[in-house]
Amino acid sequence: MSDKSKAISVLTLNTLAFTVCFACWMVNGVLVTFLVDNNVYAWDKVQMGWLIGIPVLTGSLFRLPVGILTDKYGGRIVYTAVMLLSALPMYLLSQASSFWTFFTASLGFGIAGTSFAVGIAYTSVWFKKERQGTALGIFGAGNAGAALTSMGAPIILRWLTDNGNNLDAWRAMPKLYACGLVVMALIFWFLTHTKITDNSHINSFMQRLEPLKHLRVWRFGIYYFLVFGGFVALAQWLIPYYVNVYTMSVASAGLMAAIFSLPSGLVRALGGYLSDKWGARRVMYIVLGCCLICCVFLVVPRMDIESPGKGIMSTRAGMVVSVTDYEVVVDSVRYELKSINGQTLTDEQREKGTLVWPTSRWWQEPVVKAGDTVQKKQLLARGVTHIYFQANIWVFTGLVFVVGFMMGIGKAAVYKHIPDYFPRDVGVVGGIVGVLGGLGGFFCPILFGYLLEGTGLWTTCWMFFAILTGVCLWWMHAVIQRMLRKEMPEIATQFETVRKNGK
Repeated sequence: MSDKSKAISVLTLNTLAFTVCFACWMVNGVLVTFLVDNNVYAWDKVQMGWLIGIPVLTGSLFRLPVGILTDKYGGRIVYTAVMLLSALPMYLLSQASSFWTFFTASLGFGIAGTSFAVGIAYTSVWFKKERQGTALGIFGAGNAGAALTSMGAPIILRWLTDNGNNLDAWRAMPKLYACGLVVMALIFWFLTHTKITDNSHINSFMQRLEPLKHLRVWRFGIYYFLVFGGFVALAQWLIPYYVNVYTMSVASAGLMAAIFSLPSGLVRALGGYLSDKWGARRVMYIVLGCCLICCVFLVVPRMDIESPGKGIMSTRAGMVVSVTDYEVVVDSVRYELKSINGQTLTDEQREKGTLVWPTSRWWQEPVVKAGDTVQKKQLLARGVTHIYFQANIWVFTGLVFVVGFMMGIGKAAVYKHIPDYFPRDVGVVGGIVGVLGGLGGFFCPILFGYLLEGTGLWTTCWMFFAILTGVCLWWMHAVIQRMLRKEMPEIATQFETVRKNGK
């Protein structure tokens, strides 16, 4: 078999194995929501956040050592070991009977998340620099495993439990996932080929960690915290989000969440291609800009509030002669009121109508009665302003789709930087960047749980992402401006002059 054929074979199996591992890694988003929604366990939002995030913690923290092992021993043996090791605790999840046993098993099968660090390093050694962006993008399409779990796991659970009539049968699902990992490991071992990075320049463990001294590595990690960690967190968090905010079933919520996660995984290949063609920095500008705009729009929650509005005050002292819904008469002066009739929304208008923008209506209610004596500038009728924002589910899902799409592009763009700057240390650098990205997937659901408990607002997750995206965009632009001033000071000076002159 030629090297080209081997490279294609390895890329195909890498992507397939990553899809399986990612589907297993994300299972708690559906499973925990299902168990709580069906009153199997009475876990609160914070506990749900921990259980959703804990597999991500394991997969994150072990990415660096797994990346180092891949650089040293090759991806074939390490990838196979990762799948077999994660299959055991996945099977033991079926025996969990409390929060802590569920927590422990989830901590164990989180090892499946380290598959990304293995796959990045293993894929890179088979492709030349000019094709690495595209190859890594194709491999990263395995993120679609999250969508497969979002769509498929609720259907499997419904089938296993006989539509909820036998809830304890949920325990069969972790066994099915464990079986999938073992089968994939065997296929991977027999159909892939061994190839190891040239490590002749490395003589010690500390030399392997040498690239971590570069601030650039940590900057890439922050970007990945957003585009990958945010993706992992939302792929799971959107399921309880849809269930609670839009009163959907777990199965329907899984399908809606897949609209976010499926494209984000599949377009990663496109992100790699665009990064090869346009450059990763330009792609990241587009990604961060679009994410920031969408998150700002998503910050606004569903609302149904009344606020003080424009009232009516008497223009002179006198006695109130009569009061109706339409006017207040003081002596001979008539004060016309805006009636409440037709101002409030019906239940049908609230739920079935497509209200894209916030709807505002107002009216005036008398605060005096006939026979009262009033003074000049005394309030006769108070104004009431009613603001209703439907946060239409399709508009919401459309914005979420754009965020997911851009995160998919961004994941490939971030990793395009690594073989360019660190061609001989892809495993180490990819490992630490993966660690930071994975930590985003771990901490974000927990943070979302605390924000929700503290504010009562589901949209606080979008507030967090808007702030984080703004920080990333500012940092990237500041670095590029500094590089421009250092490498081409005459061009930077011209830009500054043009900016000051307003031309």
